[in-house]
Amino acid sequence: MSEKTEEKRRFHRIFYHADAQVAATGGQSQSCKIVDLSLRGCLLELSAPLAEISDQSYELTFELSPEAVIRMEIVATHTEGNLAGFRCAHIDIDSISLLRRLVELNLGDSELLERELSALGNFS
Repeated sequence: MSEKTEEKRRFHRIFYHADAQVAATGGQSQSCKIVDLSLRGCLLELSAPLAEISDQSYELTFELSPEAVIRMEIVATHTEGNLAGFRCAHIDIDSISLLRRLVELNLGDSELLERELSALGNFS
């Protein structure tokens, strides 16, 4: 990753390898693997490359436990082979609470998390 890209990054990515499901809005679901997550998006390893980058919405779903499921609406931003980066377009309050806790535990720094949450509020 270039220094310029690193300087622009406002959200720390956590490496959270987990199985997930991704589905195009109104489409069939397919299995994928989460490579990393942030409060702003994710990098997924898909079973097949995305055909194109568009404004198409997808729903990402993954379990932290049977009682704790995170769901977020995502939009593709870039691809490289079977890897695809997505930005979070929408996330419900229960899912953002779970994601916040997951990021907090992985960062180990609640002050850093608060800065990221503040930066998240500054995006439109």
